[in-house]
Amino acid sequence: MNKLFTLMVFIGVPLSVIGGFFHWPSVMMFAIYCVTIIALASYMGRATESLAIVAGPRIGGLLNATFGNAVELIISVFALKAGLVGVVLASLTGSVLGNLLLVAGLSFFVGGLKYKRQEFNVYDARHNAGLLTFAILVAFVIPEVFSLHMSEAETLSLSIGISIIMILLYLAALYFKLVTHRGVYQHKADEAEEHEEPEWRKGKAIAILALATIAVAYISEKLVHTFETVAESFGWSELFIGIIIVAIVGNAAEHASAVIMAYKNKMNVAVEIAVGSTLQIAMFVAPVLVLVSLLFPTSMPLVFSLPELIAMATSVLLMIVLSNDGDTNWFEGATLLAAYTIMGIGFYLL
Repeated sequence: MNKLFTLMVFIGVPLSVIGGFFHWPSVMMFAIYCVTIIALASYMGRATESLAIVAGPRIGGLLNATFGNAVELIISVFALKAGLVGVVLASLTGSVLGNLLLVAGLSFFVGGLKYKRQEFNVYDARHNAGLLTFAILVAFVIPEVFSLHMSEAETLSLSIGISIIMILLYLAALYFKLVTHRGVYQHKADEAEEHEEPEWRKGKAIAILALATIAVAYISEKLVHTFETVAESFGWSELFIGIIIVAIVGNAAEHASAVIMAYKNKMNVAVEIAVGSTLQIAMFVAPVLVLVSLLFPTSMPLVFSLPELIAMATSVLLMIVLSNDGDTNWFEGATLLAAYTIMGIGFYLL
């Protein structure tokens, strides 16, 4: 898999530059940009993982939290700069649905085909259930309800206040898991921690991370400018592009990692990728984008459409019901995948 991503990077990056310079057709460039970003995201993930091993579990956790959704954050910033607020909100929705239903569903299903039962840390599952309830059912629903009786300026002020609170609580959650309560809630089925060797040395990992981030930023800006043409060519809505395309492109490498971990019966890691990434999106990336949008002509309030809110809320509830026992199987995975397919069809037809 790593060799394939390497090939995609060495072919995709030059094609992205050449195609942009010579103004190749937007639909073709859209495909090239998407494939290249997926490959670059893999490099960013591997570099971050190497740095996390070198730096130790506490700093490593912070690094993973910071760079885990860096690609999507970069794409969204350029989309905000272009005034595509709807695409950004849709991509945030797509990330929540993709992580909770598609990634977790594939992980449970693929792992379940190999093992009849797979266990993961039930204490982490319950802790994450509380955070998911807060991040989606409280922090996302409240702006929608209150904004019905507010002006645009008041709605934006409410969104800014909620965003600051969410970022602070997310940092507190990291401190709780990585410092004050690290190792307190150990599950008897947990595997002993293996000593890992970093894939790359510290200097090489930092250099690769920096170069990949710069390349992603450059290609993301180009990608955003193809959205309008691609939408017209395929008859896709702005909502569908954000929820399905941008969300999958921004998280593809991470999605693959979760499924591979589940196949190896490392369900704690697989669940942490799926749920942990959702929490990063909801409690860190979304609030940061609200604050960043203040720098651009078009600001982004934290107000989603009703279909987006209902889809996220039901995904959270379904995930909590299925994962709260710390035990899973292939049928639960199939249930999550079925839910994602139903929602995907619905958003496509909107």
